[in-house]
Amino acid sequence: GVIEIPVVVNVLYKTTAQNVSQAQIQSQIDALNKDYNATNTDFGSVPALFSGVKANVGIRFVLDAVYRKSTTKTSWRLDDSMKKSTKGGINPTRPTTKLNLWFCNLTSGYLGYAQFPGGASATDGVVIDDNAFGTTGTAAAPFNKGRTATHEVGHWMNLRHIWGDATCGTDYVNDTPSHNTANYGCPSYPHYSTCSGTPVEMTMNYMDYTDDACMYMFSSGQKDRMLAIFSTGGARATFAQP
Repeated sequence: GVIEIPVVVNVLYKTTAQNVSQAQIQSQIDALNKDYNATNTDFGSVPALFSGVKANVGIRFVLDAVYRKSTTKTSWRLDDSMKKSTKGGINPTRPTTKLNLWFCNLTSGYLGYAQFPGGASATDGVVIDDNAFGTTGTAAAPFNKGRTATHEVGHWMNLRHIWGDATCGTDYVNDTPSHNTANYGCPSYPHYSTCSGTPVEMTMNYMDYTDDACMYMFSSGQKDRMLAIFSTGGARATFAQP
């Protein structure tokens, strides 16, 4: 059946605007559900070349709780301090059975970051910048379709960047073409790789760095890699227990 993930949202705010509405939080949950269940309106835009491998991952996200905390910090570094009450942040709630999302103003224009499976429970989860969270409120174009979370939750579920973080690197997925590097903005199709065989790149994949409006698919291989972590013995098997 469908794996259901309870989501805890931890809001760290300095300004009134950063203390986001329940509607904005729900818009992020809704975006995750559309993208992970192939009900996003742009799923049909996947080019014919990749239509045979575009996937419905089949994971459902349910908002479990929202915790809010006022802070004097203008911005947060990527050092997990937002996940620690001793550093002014909010400790994760039951991270072995709940996906914790932290919403805060990240430093230096970062959109978000995630912890891969197998890391410490005390820092497990996903952090999203205040201008890239959800689809309304403080979310700002071109990152206002909730897909920073879609991308980062992909990491949380063991997906690598599609270019493998190296020139023509590997993402350990067989049905994604080799990318020579990250793509930004909204590349025109077809965009050819400089890697061996010059394949057409899957720039519309959620694990690239393109704008929200220009990423709208996971592949079947990525689906298999994500679901594997919830199987018996997998790094997140505790999420799939009845």
